[in-house]
Amino acid sequence: MGSKFSKLLPEKAGKLTLFHTQYKLINYLTHSFCLRNLVSKQRRRMLIGGYDLDMSYITDRVLAMSFPAERMRAMYRNPLWQVKSVLDMRHQGHYKVYNLCIEEAYDPSHFYGRVERFPFDDNHVPSLEMIKLFCESVESWLSHDPKNIVVVHCMAGKGRTGLMVCAYLVYSGMSAEEALQLYAQRRTTNNEGVSIPSQRRYVGYWANLLSFPRGVVNRPPDVNLPPPCGRELQRIRLYDAANIESIFFVVSELQEIPGQLYRPPVEVIKSCCRQIKKGYQSTSSLRYHLSFINHNEEGKKYEKEEPHVIVQMDTESPVLYQKTCLDYHFDKPLQVTGDVRVIFYQKMIGGRLFYACFNTAFIRNSLLQFAVRDLDKVGSKGKSICGPAFCLELLFGPANAKRASPSLDDDDLSDDFF
Repeated sequence: MGSKFSKLLPEKAGKLTLFHTQYKLINYLTHSFCLRNLVSKQRRRMLIGGYDLDMSYITDRVLAMSFPAERMRAMYRNPLWQVKSVLDMRHQGHYKVYNLCIEEAYDPSHFYGRVERFPFDDNHVPSLEMIKLFCESVESWLSHDPKNIVVVHCMAGKGRTGLMVCAYLVYSGMSAEEALQLYAQRRTTNNEGVSIPSQRRYVGYWANLLSFPRGVVNRPPDVNLPPPCGRELQRIRLYDAANIESIFFVVSELQEIPGQLYRPPVEVIKSCCRQIKKGYQSTSSLRYHLSFINHNEEGKKYEKEEPHVIVQMDTESPVLYQKTCLDYHFDKPLQVTGDVRVIFYQKMIGGRLFYACFNTAFIRNSLLQFAVRDLDKVGSKGKSICGPAFCLELLFGPANAKRASPSLDDDDLSDDFF
C-alpha cells in the first residue's frame, strides 16, 4: 500500500507543478497589456485598480465591455476575476451583468447570480421582441435603486453590445442618431461604434416603435411591436455587378422556438442570381422597377440626395444591359415574415461576399434597396464585385397584413435606417 502511494505521489506532484506553471503563465500574460490592447483595437479601455480592462462607461449607469473570460481566453479578453474585482470595488451589490453571446457563457455565481442572457448571433441582429425584453429588464433593475448600474457585453463588446445599449438609450428618450453617436464617442477612439449597417438599421426600427406619453415624467415609453407581417419576395436583383457572372444567395428567417429566447436562423431558400442577357423577358409582368445613380450636369452625384432613383418601366430597356445585372426571379413568390437575412456567396459553399438583415414590417413601396454602405461585412471580395453604381434590390408583392401601428406611418419613418 505504501509503495503504491509513493509511486502516485510524484505523479500528483508533477501535475500540481504543471498546473502551477500554467497558472503563473496565464497570470503573467493577463497582466501583459500588449496582447489585449492589440485585440481590443479601437475600443476604449480603462486603467483601474492596477488592471487594464476593455470597458467603457457609456453613461454613469451603463457600462459596456468585452467578454469576461476565464483560462486561456483571459490572455486576450477581460479576465473575469479582474472584472469582478473592479465591479465589486466600484459598485458592490449594485451591478447586474447582461451577456449577449450565443457562443459563450459562464457561471452566473461569479457575479452573485446577477447575470441575464439575451443571446443572438455575432455580427447579426436580435428579434424586436428580444430588444423589448432587454430594455424592460434594464429599466427594472436601474429603477430599483439609484445606485444600480448595468454591465453589457458580447464577445468583443462592440457591435451586439452597441446595438442593445443604443436601444436602451433610445428607450430612455434619446433619438436613434443621438444614441449611436454617444456610444461611438464613449466606446471607441475612432468614433466607429455600431458599424454594421443592419445593427444600426434595427436601432432605427426600435426608435420608430416607441411612443412617449406627453406630460408624463420618468415613465417608460409605450412599445408598439408590429404584428407578424408576411411579404412575398418576387425578385432579387444586383445592379452594376463587376467581374462576376453569378452570385449564390441564401434567404433565412429567425425562427421562434417556444421557451427559448434565442431565435436561430432557418434557411428558407438558396439559389443563384445570374446575368441578365439581351432579349430577357419577365414572365410575370410587363412592368418592373429599375434603379440607377442620379448625377448632376458635371457628372457628380448630389451629396444630399438619395443615391438611387427608382423608375418603373413598361418594357425592357437598354439601360439594363449597359452594366452587368444579376437577377433571380421567383417562379412562385417566396413568403417571408419577420426578421429576415439574405446572405450572398461567391460559391455555393464558402466565399461569403456580404449580407443584409431586415424586418418585413418595415418594407415600404414593395421595394428594398441596399447600396454598398448598407450591406454588412463587405470585405475585399465583396468590394471587388461592386461597381460604382452597385445596388442590391429586393422586390416584394403587396403586404398581406395591415400596418402594425400608427407609429409606422410612412411620414414618421426615417429614411436613414432603411
